[in-house]
Amino acid sequence: MTDTKLETIRIHVHYPAGRGTVLLRSELDWDMDIEPVEVHGDGSVHSFEIESGEPFLYYKPMLREEGVEGRWSCGPNRLATTGAEKPFDAFPFFEPSGARLTELEVVPGEDEGWSMRVCLPPGYDENECHRYPVLYMNDGHNLFLPQESATGQDWDVQDTLDDLDKMTSIEQVIVVGVYTKDRGRDYGSSGNERYAEFLGERLVPLVDGRFRTLAGPRHRAIMGSSLGGVSALHAAWTRPDVFGMAGCLSATFGYDDSIKDMVLASPKPDLRIYIDSGWPRDNFEVSRDMRARLLRSGFEEGVDLLYFAFPRARHSETDWGDRVHIPFQFFFGERPDARSRAGRAALKPS
Repeated sequence: MTDTKLETIRIHVHYPAGRGTVLLRSELDWDMDIEPVEVHGDGSVHSFEIESGEPFLYYKPMLREEGVEGRWSCGPNRLATTGAEKPFDAFPFFEPSGARLTELEVVPGEDEGWSMRVCLPPGYDENECHRYPVLYMNDGHNLFLPQESATGQDWDVQDTLDDLDKMTSIEQVIVVGVYTKDRGRDYGSSGNERYAEFLGERLVPLVDGRFRTLAGPRHRAIMGSSLGGVSALHAAWTRPDVFGMAGCLSATFGYDDSIKDMVLASPKPDLRIYIDSGWPRDNFEVSRDMRARLLRSGFEEGVDLLYFAFPRARHSETDWGDRVHIPFQFFFGERPDARSRAGRAALKPS
């Protein structure tokens, strides 16, 4: 009988210094404290190493404060797997907290009526060590609250993100819902240039200045559905210095836009793009055409382009909400870096 090979799982727990002693417990023995092998940075990064003979391990951070019994972090147990090239990062919080929606507010300094509402992840207010990627989403009135939607349906964005975080499938994300008073103007050819300029020059700097965001296009995505999906691709294509990812659900490519010609006429930007549609009668044909154009322009399916068609899916907030977890995982999940040679090789079948 061969001995089980032990592999080391490395976990970095980030929590503000001076609030207590950070420990780990794991399914190897839920009653045994695991001490950090090193505390570094400014005292907020706690490095743990756990040896396991299994392909995965569930663990949970704990906080021990003077005179207080140790507290488990909020939320479900976290999942780590063996064979990872880099440590797993955990940003625990110990006071019960759900996702928090900010009040709807008009973006300062604008006369077009653009407003925003921000969805902050659970634990945002407690763990100041955590900085987040940001997802900007068009048609903000359809994202979070059914009473804001004209159809009474919303995408249920915050619950989907919360589930994916509980699964340890994505990074936590700040979502900025962008509200427009005239989507035909802002998302169509008559106003999409001005809208992209507003996003890049006004809204993104405002959000980066107010919230704990990760800077740079690598950590920013823009997403929309229908004409809002066309707008998302246009904004990312023309401003790759701002957005590194674009999500287009049931996008009405070819309707009052120039993006189809732009894709083949301009150099390929450094973007990760997600496109989908329902079938039938949900922009299936124009989405397939856009996919073909992106492939001709140099995008690689499964690397920096992802495309799906969903049988019998309708053109509705409910259907988009049901499948939005796919681009969330494509954009914010743990994956090889599509911009590196090693990452590209890892994603290609052998």
